[in-house]
Amino acid sequence: MSYIQQILFIIVAVVATWLFAKKVIQIRRNIFLGKNEPYNDRPAERWKNVLLLAFGQKKMFRNPLVAILHFAIYAGFIIINLEVLEIFLDGILGTHRLFYQFPLYSFLINSFEFLAIGVFLVCVVFLVRRNFIKLRRFISRELDGWPRSDANYILITEIILMTLFITMNASDTLLQERGYGTYAQHATGNFSFSQWLHPLLNNVSDTSLVIVERVCWWLHILGIFAFLNYLPYSKHLHILLAFPNTYYARLEPKGKFKNMNSVQNEVLYAMQPELTPIDASPPEKFGAKDIFDLSWRNLLDAYTCTECGRCSAACPATQTGKLLSPRKIMMDTRDRAEEVGRNINSNGEFKDDGKSLLHNYISVEELRACTTCQACVEECPVAISPLEIIIELRRSLIMEESNAPQEWNAMSSNIENNFAPWKLSPDERDKWAEELKQVE
Repeated sequence: MSYIQQILFIIVAVVATWLFAKKVIQIRRNIFLGKNEPYNDRPAERWKNVLLLAFGQKKMFRNPLVAILHFAIYAGFIIINLEVLEIFLDGILGTHRLFYQFPLYSFLINSFEFLAIGVFLVCVVFLVRRNFIKLRRFISRELDGWPRSDANYILITEIILMTLFITMNASDTLLQERGYGTYAQHATGNFSFSQWLHPLLNNVSDTSLVIVERVCWWLHILGIFAFLNYLPYSKHLHILLAFPNTYYARLEPKGKFKNMNSVQNEVLYAMQPELTPIDASPPEKFGAKDIFDLSWRNLLDAYTCTECGRCSAACPATQTGKLLSPRKIMMDTRDRAEEVGRNINSNGEFKDDGKSLLHNYISVEELRACTTCQACVEECPVAISPLEIIIELRRSLIMEESNAPQEWNAMSSNIENNFAPWKLSPDERDKWAEELKQVE
């Protein structure tokens, strides 16, 4: 590799790394705009979640065929990119196939090629599923526009990257066979799949073949850098965030609701005023109206969302035609966090924009449609909880805005006055039993 290529590579690598790091820092800041909550207890269980859910993709295997395909594309892409280490070092040092003398080198590249073909085929299958078979969860209204294109872009990019990888190996090994220049000095032998492209390249001159190899090499590494910087703007950020998200997942039983101490105290003091502290002050806010009122863990959930739609496919409200879609809840939360982040970038701090997550992004009708059945939480492959956000927004609606359906208000009033959901005084509850005695 010439010094010019070497210098150019270093410049590209530094710029790509800087841009990626800058965006990651902004996302981290956005996540920690949420309220602080501790999630460091029971580390053994948390690491178990990481191994089973993030690495092992346990929940995906409820549908074995799709799980195997997804695991192939996930494992294949991650493992193949180990070769990026060699490409990266070659670019920095100006070398070619730096590790070619490593004893297992041919075995590893052959394995990478096998995985590359697997990734290629699975990406084609997924493109067909999304654009031709059109499964219901892939054609929902919240995916219109960018979200649907995003999924296609990433699949097409992976197909291109795998094609470049195989073509680069084919041209490289063919130049080795011809004994051309430095390629002959780094003999690796043919590889499993790329050798089948040799007949297509046999009529290409040595000089042209070098150009093919170099172009594939450059496009492959530039594609990796582009992919790296595309991730923070894409739902595919879950490739990175699935691991911390599963580690910091709530470990309580899924049916257990997180109560607000301030709410419990308000009820306690209303029923037993003598327990009210002299210096007691009312809570600042009940529930959540904007992302600042949510936990940082909720915002991490939003950025981790894969938009796979398994939550919405399991949601009874979604399936019966209600406006609610748990996937949209997560997408809206992430969009609002990004909007707040841009506001901070522009002003140095957050300036009130007159918007909030509640009402401007997520409507009252969506929140009221939730049955709190936990199906969305149970189905998510990376331990996301749309229900936590829904509950916090509903608390704000009811306790801050007194915005609840008449039926809910009547029930709450009955509980407050009669200690039961029904409009019967406590003294009259056993009258039905007296009537039974009269019948006997």
